[in-house]
Amino acid sequence: MPRTMKSCILLLCACAILLLPASGHSQLANSINKYKDVRLSTERMNKIGHYHELIDYFAGFTFFQARHKVNADFIRALILAESDADTGAVSSKNARGLGQIIPSTGIEAGIELSRGTVDFHNVSRERLRNLSEEDLFDPAVNILLTCYLIAKYNYKFNGQLHLVLSAWNAGENIKELKYGQHAPYQETIDLIGKVNGYYLCLLKQKKTRLADNGG
Repeated sequence: MPRTMKSCILLLCACAILLLPASGHSQLANSINKYKDVRLSTERMNKIGHYHELIDYFAGFTFFQARHKVNADFIRALILAESDADTGAVSSKNARGLGQIIPSTGIEAGIELSRGTVDFHNVSRERLRNLSEEDLFDPAVNILLTCYLIAKYNYKFNGQLHLVLSAWNAGENIKELKYGQHAPYQETIDLIGKVNGYYLCLLKQKKTRLADNGG
């Protein structure tokens, strides 16, 4: 049974490294170590803060398995790592918006969601069925697709976050994933380390806030 997103990311450093060959071990370990003590500035927290409500809303759905939801702070970490919370971001590969979604992937995910049984307040079923590339710049659309795709990869790869983020960054059908290995690209390795670091930072900040409030 897949672990929850929260428990998986906390175990990312250990499980990802243990499953890699020596060369991958070193690269991924270096990336994780590079970002393990990262701090998110007030400016960056304010940027992602504009989307807290949407992230919490869409992360609250169980897209693939009952009681298994993506963690909202993981989605925040991914968005910060991918676009620095810039809705208009476009990569050299034409990935777009907050989560940096490739149009073909986003359009396919939209069709899959439109065939489901859930109706979303912010994005209609008809719109999902007929997504355009420009729709990926809409925060509601992009965050919904980001949550859905991460839930899909988390389910498909049994909560192994180095594989989840490899599928996210390099495609879910690359051959390495069939053998339980992360994508052999520096961009992917950097993303795994960065998302892991940002997520842990967000967890620490939340823990500090709860302590300060007597929670």
